[in-house]
Amino acid sequence: MLVTAGNVNDTTMMAAVLDLIAVARTGPGRPRTRPDRVLADKGYPSRANRRYLAARGIPATIPEKADHAAGRLRRGSRGGRPPGFDPAAYRQRNTVERCFNRLKQWRGIAMRSDKTARAYRAGIALAATLVWIKTDLINTA
Repeated sequence: MLVTAGNVNDTTMMAAVLDLIAVARTGPGRPRTRPDRVLADKGYPSRANRRYLAARGIPATIPEKADHAAGRLRRGSRGGRPPGFDPAAYRQRNTVERCFNRLKQWRGIAMRSDKTARAYRAGIALAATLVWIKTDLINTA
């Protein structure tokens, strides 16, 4: 989790957020630092993000913006190939959107009313933990 100022664009922070990933393994060994795939909406298809993901060997499922496609086609053979896109994998992105919707049901998180970033981050961590516990209890019942 990374908390930034409210006026910072999400797409500029994608690499920083992915660098913070550390998923513990069930057995011995270092935590995983590379996700199996990145699913993102049309707000993230910048060249910088695609290069970063390709350099780390992370497959990306990000739809291409219409203006990007038009620019690529306008350049003809110099425009390159369209980026790969897996529509079946992209359908799973709604899981992320549902998570954001659940978190924003907490008024303090939706309004970002905390005075400090530290308090706001703590509120998100608490809300996410409670959502996770509630979801886990529903799924195991």
